[in-house]
Amino acid sequence: MVGPVPGTARLLRLGMGAAAVGLLLIYNSADTTPTAESAAGPAAPPAVIAPFVPGAAKPGPAPTATGAPALNQSTPTRLRIPQIAVDAPFTELTLNATGQLNAPPPDDTNLVGWYKAGVTPGERGNAVVVGHVDTTKGPAVFLLLSRLTPGNKVEVTRADGTVAVFSVDSIETFAKNAFPDQKVYGETPDAQLRLITCGGVYDKQKRDYLDNVVVFAHLESTKKA
Repeated sequence: MVGPVPGTARLLRLGMGAAAVGLLLIYNSADTTPTAESAAGPAAPPAVIAPFVPGAAKPGPAPTATGAPALNQSTPTRLRIPQIAVDAPFTELTLNATGQLNAPPPDDTNLVGWYKAGVTPGERGNAVVVGHVDTTKGPAVFLLLSRLTPGNKVEVTRADGTVAVFSVDSIETFAKNAFPDQKVYGETPDAQLRLITCGGVYDKQKRDYLDNVVVFAHLESTKKA
């Protein structure tokens, strides 16, 4: 893996969205006892994201903007998803020395992370929010993420006093060894959101969940906090 790539933040601002974060392959690094939700075993603490791969998400045909007009930059402070009882604060995530995105702390199961050099939720582009499905301490914030359905609402409260309301478009599961970078991070003309966690079977030998669950959503409306 490589170190942080110069200009990553600028690339994110110029419409590549979360593409500058890379393939976003969340993985685990400890073999632990299974939980009720994941019979194959809970996520290990240090979930991280693969380094930026220049040109990995090349723009395709120009998409059509949908939903509400994009907002200005503003740091997210809280995530609410009523349908799965999520009400969690944000923490800012940074890249580590090898260019990977550090995960939210594993000792706090009700916390989501946002890459602070990336697009903020509500801005044009793809904003990425990452959360654990479970940790060694038990079920975590995104335990039920895969149970969302199209039309469900995701609310992100922002530091500027606005709430960006996203509508879920789809929920998909991808094998980590075949993660569709362009589909998840491709250029968008509007404000979109990607919620990502681990999923599928937990491979004890690899100490890794084999899949990622990705929720695709677009900005539907805004309101005051």
